[in-house]
Amino acid sequence: EVQLVESGGGLVQPGVSPRLSCAASGFSFSTYGMSWVRQAPGKGLEWVSGIYSTGAGKNYIDSVKGRFTISRDNAKNKLYLQMNSPNPADSAVYYCPRGVPNYDHWGQGTQVTVPS
Repeated sequence: EVQLVESGGGLVQPGVSPRLSCAASGFSFSTYGMSWVRQAPGKGLEWVSGIYSTGAGKNYIDSVKGRFTISRDNAKNKLYLQMNSPNPADSAVYYCPRGVPNYDHWGQGTQVTVPS
């Protein structure tokens, strides 16, 4: 059974750079590309970042480029999103669906709130 569990969200304190985690199980994690996708209140899903299975290929939406860093630890079956200099526009529920650029499994997401 494919399982994806996002964590690390919450209310972002001033000067803090959160790191989101995604724990994967039930499949061969190291052979799949992964993505971070977010959904702000009242808005649709927005792709944020993707990383291919080897970890060598990465890309980001323009609004987070230079601030966010996607990474993965295949030995631990984990995906990460380091969020530096978060701003209120980054507030959303963050998901780590399996696949890049296409997705086939989702977790429950983790809420990230950046105060204005």
